[in-house]
Amino acid sequence: MPRCEVEMVDTQKSVAKLRKRILLVDDDEDTRIMMRFLLLEYGYEPIIATSLSDALESARAGGFALCILDHWITRSKGTELCQQIRAFDSFTPILFYSGSGYKSDITEGLNAGAQAYVVKPDFEGLMQSIAKLVDQPDSEAPHYQSQKPCDSPSDRSESSQR
Repeated sequence: MPRCEVEMVDTQKSVAKLRKRILLVDDDEDTRIMMRFLLLEYGYEPIIATSLSDALESARAGGFALCILDHWITRSKGTELCQQIRAFDSFTPILFYSGSGYKSDITEGLNAGAQAYVVKPDFEGLMQSIAKLVDQPDSEAPHYQSQKPCDSPSDRSESSQR
């Protein structure tokens, strides 16, 4: 019987090693809990940061398949964090997942260096964007690219956020 337990633990460790790490930066506890569960459920390994300093420390350590940022973080803006990450990392995709859904917010996020911007609570759009950026990256695309806000599926949610 102990042998089966050892094999199961080894299998779980192997699966954990295969999980792609995603840095999630959000100051809202409910969002962090929900996102942690969602990312684990879809096979990713979420690394949670609640502040700008924690997020920068984690991002500098590297090894992430994706960074998910909120537009507003306590005493800071996610767009500033995005620019700071871009100053030392032009490879890791960045996705904004935020309740800030005005066209100007989306434009600001994309101009800061993010590839995508999804307005909360669009879970389907979030998971599609994660899959596109992490699991099916476009090898011909630049390391990061600003998109027109009108190309974002979040624009449809914009009017409902006002």
